[in-house]
Amino acid sequence: MRGLSVAVCAALILVASLGGPLLSVATAQEAVYLVRHAERVDDAKDSLLSAEGRVRAARLAEMLRDAGITHIFNSEYQRTAETAAPLAARLGITAEKVRADQPDMLLARVRAAGPKARVLIAGHSDTVPALLKALGCTQQVTIAKAEYDNLFVVVPGDKAGPVLVRLRY
Repeated sequence: MRGLSVAVCAALILVASLGGPLLSVATAQEAVYLVRHAERVDDAKDSLLSAEGRVRAARLAEMLRDAGITHIFNSEYQRTAETAAPLAARLGITAEKVRADQPDMLLARVRAAGPKARVLIAGHSDTVPALLKALGCTQQVTIAKAEYDNLFVVVPGDKAGPVLVRLRY
């Protein structure tokens, strides 16, 4: 797991040790990673990333470079595409664009990725919590307006549902 932080490695080892049958909503994949887009230049509807946001996107790519990501999804907005772009380039993956207002389509495409998929979704402060819930996570998640450093990892669990790990990057 070279390249992953100690916290990510520890969280993934803990999740893997839970074992049990994979019966949760999130069982269509080995893992789903979700992030809100990085810092943006301004509050325009389709804002680009700021310099700080580009640094954070590069940090995300470094952090997830050896996580086995097989698919990347982002919304139609430039800030989500720019957040995912460094990892997509590093892995040679073409990110798939799915409209932010079509979460059911996004989840269908994530599930269609297959049981061995490890998926990154770059979304928004309002879409990421809704997607976590749709993946079967029962924990209440909120993302503050100025919060850009969350990395959520959803891993199938036992009958109790998927395991959600919230990290910072």
